[in-house]
Amino acid sequence: MVSRILGFVREIMFAAFIGPGSVLDAFLQAFQFPNLFRRIFAEGAFNSAFVPLYTERLEGDGQDEAREFARQVASVLFTAMLVLVVAAQLAMPWLMVFLGPGFVGQPEIFETAVLFTQIAMPYLLMMSLSAMFSGVLNAHGKFAVAAAAPVLLNLTLIGIMFFSELRGRELSYYLTWGITLSGVIQLAWIYAAMQRLGIGLALRLPRLTPGVRKLIVLGIPGAVAAGVTQINILVTSAIATNQASARSWLYFADRLYQLPLGVVGIAMGVVLLPTLSARLRNGDDEGASNAMNRAVEISMALTLPAAAALLAMPEFLVGALFERARFDSNDTIMVARALVPFALGLPAFVLVKVLAPGFFARQDTMTPMKFATVSVVVNLALGLALFSTPLRYVGLAIATAIAGWVNTLLLAWTLHRRDVFKPDARLMSRFPRILAAAIIMGLALRAAQYYSLELTQLFFGVPLLAVIAVSAAGAVVYGIAAIVTGALRISDVTSSLKRS
Repeated sequence: MVSRILGFVREIMFAAFIGPGSVLDAFLQAFQFPNLFRRIFAEGAFNSAFVPLYTERLEGDGQDEAREFARQVASVLFTAMLVLVVAAQLAMPWLMVFLGPGFVGQPEIFETAVLFTQIAMPYLLMMSLSAMFSGVLNAHGKFAVAAAAPVLLNLTLIGIMFFSELRGRELSYYLTWGITLSGVIQLAWIYAAMQRLGIGLALRLPRLTPGVRKLIVLGIPGAVAAGVTQINILVTSAIATNQASARSWLYFADRLYQLPLGVVGIAMGVVLLPTLSARLRNGDDEGASNAMNRAVEISMALTLPAAAALLAMPEFLVGALFERARFDSNDTIMVARALVPFALGLPAFVLVKVLAPGFFARQDTMTPMKFATVSVVVNLALGLALFSTPLRYVGLAIATAIAGWVNTLLLAWTLHRRDVFKPDARLMSRFPRILAAAIIMGLALRAAQYYSLELTQLFFGVPLLAVIAVSAAGAVVYGIAAIVTGALRISDVTSSLKRS
């Protein structure tokens, strides 16, 4: 949560100091390409393969064997990522034709995007190792240190903007170097936590041992499967470069729904995977099924009201957070239009993170990869079709939301057909009540947006204070509605915060 709030501060400063336009589009392209891999690795995809294999050795063979496996993986991962980073830097003038096709006709922006992405690429190397080390910590039941690492990224970028008097392209140049610097800081932070746990890992000459080969076989499809939302966003962003400022508008809309996705979906999936792996290793199928049901229940209890809030007051939220300096009222309207379809897709994006561990814990990464591929194809085809209509960039957001639901339904249907996940009586009873409570809250927030000007005046003319107050009131309305409808019990909330 701290990371996401600081992320909002970072985006507010991006909007104020750089503003939507070609320079920010180029910087965001440079930020997104290595950051895509950070999300794929750090937010579950790499660990979808690594954690079950590491847990298997930890539970069955002891810590020494698990540590040796981790050392082998770290050595191969470091070598592979180093080669990838250098190759991408050398090939970036050609890669950018595909990553940002809209920049091709703008030589200055194209060269800026290439340079920025080359500078930011080492971030990928740092984040890959950080993700692997995070997987080790997660397997030992340590989640907070790895989850807090992105805070260091946000603090680095916020610090550069806060202390610099530069604006526009010059500021973006230093921010790009800040991305790479933050990668070094995050890696040192996570490695220090491993040292404190007594799990020091030293690199050695890479060898493709049987364990590493198995990880590669499981990890590649797992990376595609768990990173499908980010892959869809990369595809969408590439198409969006063909419309002026559309890349920036989609980015700011993306940042708003990433808050509940990151706090709920990704965190739930990261914790659920080692839990399922350990229970399945011990033959506790009933416990694994119960964990899946509770994960779906809790994640929807937190996600549906977030989606309702984004749907109910998009312009109020966007304006209060971003509208200042170089971000004007027209930008607010454009971002709000993209936010609506993203909000409709939010429950699907979260459910993908919760359902996928049901496959990963059983060392099945191929099935989710197939569904992820279908989702990417749907997103690309639909996005291209809708982008050519008057919808333009909003059509890209619609395509991403529909692709998310396609992936979710395929995952849920397959888990149900395999008798791995069957919604229990408690989930079937509470889900419609959760939905009803979220709708009640959404209606209240819709009324708040209608009176947004009056509410802003009430809070000293500061829109951000008004939005914070309205959001807090919405949370209270949802809490009361959830308790009245029986969607949640106070004991459920308190028990979910305790270590099982």
